[in-house]
Amino acid sequence: MKVLVAMSGGVDSSVAAALLQADGHDVIGVTLKQWENRDGSLPTAGCCTVRDAEDARRVAAQLDIPYYVLDYVEPFRQAVVEPFAAAYRNGHTPNPCIECNRRVRFQALLERVSQLGCDWLATGHHARVSWHPTGFRLRKGRDPAKDQSYVLHMLNQEQLARIRFPVGELTKAEVRAYAAAEGLRTAAKAESQEICFVGDRKYSEFLAEEFPEAARPGPIQDRNGTVIGSHSGIAGFTIGQRRGTRVAAGERRYVVAVDVDSATVTLGERDDLLVNGCQVADISFVLGHPPRERHLSVKLRYRGDPVAGWLREGPTGSWEVIFDSAQPAVAKGQSAVFYRGDDVLGGGVVTDTFTNAA
Repeated sequence: MKVLVAMSGGVDSSVAAALLQADGHDVIGVTLKQWENRDGSLPTAGCCTVRDAEDARRVAAQLDIPYYVLDYVEPFRQAVVEPFAAAYRNGHTPNPCIECNRRVRFQALLERVSQLGCDWLATGHHARVSWHPTGFRLRKGRDPAKDQSYVLHMLNQEQLARIRFPVGELTKAEVRAYAAAEGLRTAAKAESQEICFVGDRKYSEFLAEEFPEAARPGPIQDRNGTVIGSHSGIAGFTIGQRRGTRVAAGERRYVVAVDVDSATVTLGERDDLLVNGCQVADISFVLGHPPRERHLSVKLRYRGDPVAGWLREGPTGSWEVIFDSAQPAVAKGQSAVFYRGDDVLGGGVVTDTFTNAA
């Protein structure tokens, strides 16, 4: 087969390309350039840096495969960065990596698969795709500590038919061992934890620099409405946040509400964060339809533990998740991803929460 491999400059995508080549496939490497500094240079911190592109190029050269860098800076800014800023201005907590996968990365790469006459797209994600008589299934990666299925929940049947995740059956230790055995320059490369366009800054710093309108000051109050401090912009706060409020208090206080209209941040106790359910929009299902059995596991954060709950259709075509037990710090803008065992069933974006379920 002829396979297009998305190469990020990390060890996982490097090994994905090497494994496919070792299996006899005709491999082409590609990197998407999605962000650049105001002067046109690549970022030097976070992912998608100039070093990452150079590492990807040199691994491709080592494997003796064609390699291309494709410019998607403007589509990425329009589809991911600007909505990210708008979400924070509205008091939400978005996951830009999910929106990148949903609106830019896989669409762009699969278009190139067709243009370059390739059969498959491969990436270095820790996830798995398997065939079942009911359709293609998206499954967790074998290494639970590195599983990335959460950020892939929007992939549909047409896409999964053309996608492979070569390292999904390996643990991270096995990936690094393979890379070291093959002499790949990325074998010991540390993983980036930052978002490409934010880098090593705080979200609030990025938003203040790129979108100054997000830095509107306002009051910080307690649950009784008493003003106990001030802030320089609601974009620096998310539901459940405890540190960084700059408010001295004898007990632990958490961000429990963000009012966009008045730019007011409310602090409370941990119990004030508990909710019984959430509304979910932009929902998609891997098999193209909702699961028959609606009692499932839900992940509300990329590295969060799954919780049990019921999925039900709400009014006007919306969806709701009712948790078996109340959950803390469920923020608007987070993604709720549904699982049954290792299988990803689908997911969507949290648009609201409620404390009482009918």
